[in-house]
Order: sequence, then C-alpha cells, then structure tokens
Amino acid sequence: MSIDKFKSYGKELEEVLQLRTSPLAIKFLKTETDIPEGAIRPKKDLGEHLALCQAFAMSRRSKQTVAMFAEDHWCWAPLIGFGLVEPHDFFMSGNAVFPFMVKDLEKAKKLAEEFPMIEKGKYAGIVSAPLSNTGYEPDLVYIYCNSGQLRTMLLSVKYTEGELVHSSFDPIDSCVYSIVPVLLNREYRITMPDPGEYERALATEDEIIFSLPQEKLENLVMGLRHFAEMNLGYNQAVQVMRPNFPRPDFYKKLFKDWGLDEE
Repeated sequence: MSIDKFKSYGKELEEVLQLRTSPLAIKFLKTETDIPEGAIRPKKDLGEHLALCQAFAMSRRSKQTVAMFAEDHWCWAPLIGFGLVEPHDFFMSGNAVFPFMVKDLEKAKKLAEEFPMIEKGKYAGIVSAPLSNTGYEPDLVYIYCNSGQLRTMLLSVKYTEGELVHSSFDPIDSCVYSIVPVLLNREYRITMPDPGEYERALATEDEIIFSLPQEKLENLVMGLRHFAEMNLGYNQAVQVMRPNFPRPDFYKKLFKDWGLDEE
C-alpha cells in the first residue's frame, strides 16, 4: 500500500468514526538513520524525557511526528517490552509489582514472565505520527476511540474477517500490551489506557485503544464503508425506546420457527 493510501485511510477513519484525535501510524526503527525527516527527538530537540504515551499524545493531538529511542523514555515498560534494554532481574522476579500491585510473589513472577516482549536489540526505537499525515509506511495503526466507535470497528472486523477480536486486559502498561502482541502476532487488539496515560498523557475516561497491523487496515475501512452504506455506520444510529420495533426478516423467520410472535 502506498503512503498516500495510508494517509487517505487515516482521513477516512477520522471522518466516518468522528474521532476526536488522529489515528496513529506507528513504526519500529532499527537505527537512527531510519528516523523520518522532521521527527522530534525529545531529549535531543526538547531537552526533555517523555513517557511513550506522552509522545503518542503529541502525535494524535498536536499532529507531530515523534521518535523515541532508549534515552528519550521516562517509563520502564516500553524499554523492556520493545527490547531496548535487558529485562531486569528485579522485574522478572515479580518484585516490580509485589506486593502493592500483586499480593502473591509467585503470581507476580508469572505475570512478569508472560509480559509481551520483543527480542533484545531487534529495534532501537519507535516513531509515531498522525496516520492522515504520515511520511512512512507504518507497522501498525493505533486508534483512540470511545465504546461506540469501537463497536463499529468490531462490526467491520466481524464482517470482513468473519472472526471476533480477542484481547487480555491489564490495567497497567497499555503501551506494551497494545503494541507488542499486534506486532508479533499480527492481530487486532483492544487495550485500556493505563493510569499513567490518564494522569500524564491526557487520555480520557471514555477512551479505549484499538490497534491493528497495517495489513488489516484496508479490511477495516472496507467494512466501515459496508455498514455506512447500510445506514449502520457510527454516526447513523438513532436512539429510540420503541416496543415492537421494526426487525429484519431473519428475526421474523427465527421467531416463526420458534412459535413466537412475528409481528
């Protein structure tokens, strides 16, 4: 897919889902020579460190391209999850979350062992930009949405893929759980923004993250178009409390076969 096509799909997602912020184009970088032109390096250019969710906030809210390498980060989770550092024994033993987050040390250790991780040294950094203005081909697309917008995208996935989206939910480390499984397994993913993202990166309580590998983006958009043509798009639903509401014909067939009222 061309970069212009990615941009076009980014604009379409913003419009048909009435998104408050831009979907993100996220790409992993092997070396600093891969940094897109015009990207901000927080430590070098701003003299500041950022959490990754703050970099994403700059991209989705202020339309900036932000490249993050190990020295730019101010949060430990993406350093371990993205393979930018060696996993520390303190973390792998479970002590990073025991006892204040997980009361049982053995269970804390098991969670640490299951933490999504990219192999050490495969990548050196990550870059984010608005999908509608990306200058590069992303590895994955990252969408902050509300529950209604998410429901509409899940309808699209069910229509085009014939499958349901499965996710596990950790209230912490959203930047890792929303990215690493998508990158490694090429799967759709639903993730709750974690407390740090709420406190420091302006995420709101009604936002949730939907992330997908770039090769699934076209199917997502095609499905959204399908439901819009059927007047079942995100902005086409009409809320009304009505008994005996009109139903599709297949409802009537099922109810007839069950001996229940059809009309």
